[in-house]
Amino acid sequence: MYAVIRSGNRQYRVEPDSIVRVESLPGKVGAKVSFKEVLAVKDESGLQVGAPTLAKARVTGTIVEQSRHPKIRVMKYKKTNQYKIVRGHRQAYTAVKVSEISAE
Repeated sequence: MYAVIRSGNRQYRVEPDSIVRVESLPGKVGAKVSFKEVLAVKDESGLQVGAPTLAKARVTGTIVEQSRHPKIRVMKYKKTNQYKIVRGHRQAYTAVKVSEISAE
């Protein structure tokens, strides 16, 4: 069984007992999270696809970690003007352990 959810502007394929890193969500470690924007659910009865979402389907889980990705370095360089800039970026994420997928 799996589901496709939308969190932020991205879509994620999740399964029960899997850990997925989504864009930063409010809440502390151990808090419950519910994703209401479920786009598709695949179970024993078949594939259910929403238009655009399934109205009664829910995916629930718990927050495992609030952290940040590794640093990405961006460098701008022009060889003739003595111009060089190095910048870094770390995107925040929330790790969620999926506990239940309901496709009612």
